[in-house]
Amino acid sequence: MFDLNLFIRQNIKNLKPYSSARDEYEGKDGIFLDANENPYETASKQPYNRYPDPKQKALKEKIARLKRLEPEQVFLGNGSDEAIDMVFRSFCNPGADNVITLPPTYGMYKVCADINDVTVKEIPLTPNYQINVEAVLAAIDKHTKVIWICSPNNPTGNTIYTKDIVQLLTNFNGLVVIDEAYIDFAPDKSFTQKIKDYPNLIILQTFSKAWGMAALRLGMAFASTEIIGIFNKVKYPYNINQVTQEMALEALHNLLNKEMMVEEILTQRAWLEEELGKLNLVIKIHPSDANFLLVKMHHGHEVYEKLVAKKIITRDRSMVTLCEDCVRITVGTASENQALIKALRQI
Repeated sequence: MFDLNLFIRQNIKNLKPYSSARDEYEGKDGIFLDANENPYETASKQPYNRYPDPKQKALKEKIARLKRLEPEQVFLGNGSDEAIDMVFRSFCNPGADNVITLPPTYGMYKVCADINDVTVKEIPLTPNYQINVEAVLAAIDKHTKVIWICSPNNPTGNTIYTKDIVQLLTNFNGLVVIDEAYIDFAPDKSFTQKIKDYPNLIILQTFSKAWGMAALRLGMAFASTEIIGIFNKVKYPYNINQVTQEMALEALHNLLNKEMMVEEILTQRAWLEEELGKLNLVIKIHPSDANFLLVKMHHGHEVYEKLVAKKIITRDRSMVTLCEDCVRITVGTASENQALIKALRQI
């Protein structure tokens, strides 16, 4: 039986969170002389002289309705990276605990672990980029706090088998984090509706990909109210600025625009995959459920460098575990994809 109290760092249990002025008075009307703000609005006549809602109530309520969750199950961070760091700061004791990652995978899991002085056990995916469940379970010890899963995976693009994730959720008495940054491009459903079944589950999503709002730096975490409560206790008071909250709310009111962008990206992904398959320098195009393709090429690093010389910037993944000679190509607009194919034909 999973007991969250056994995983919370003792200093976090004892932590008295900072109480901001907007925590103590949540009303919108009044003469505000409590937060040492500048009382004058900016030249744009926007109330950016005031601190934003530290609890992001309106935004969380809108997201919760969309995800069919409760607002208390939603955490918003300065990009998904803040939520990743929050897991380490809340549950992993520096110099004592360890986590498991599944390379090739998103690099920030290890970076955050290193920053927080937490050991990383790397259990590589299988050659078809799926979890080696037996190896993962064998690597767990009494100090293992978290298993990090990226699905659809970055940089490989494939979705991780649901049955394997469920097996880890069921057999690991610790936290399982599923990073679903690319879930909107995948045919599989999100794990968000399984939160009620697995108290050790944390799901990450983002506004950076399908929503087309990477510059806002807005990430989401979904979990039990208990886990989200700990995140809210640890986070900095005003971690999501007012402009970000306003623009995210505007985007959520225009869901059709997001769906149209996803549909066009999927159309372009199919076109790009077909055209890449016609090139002699391409060895293999890995199946993708994301907005990018991982492509194995003859002399992948050289191809990357030649594209850079033509001002076409892809991502060289040739030195990453299980990605030898691979280039990761983000799906662009129709004209950008056509320019890429034209350049590759000339290499």
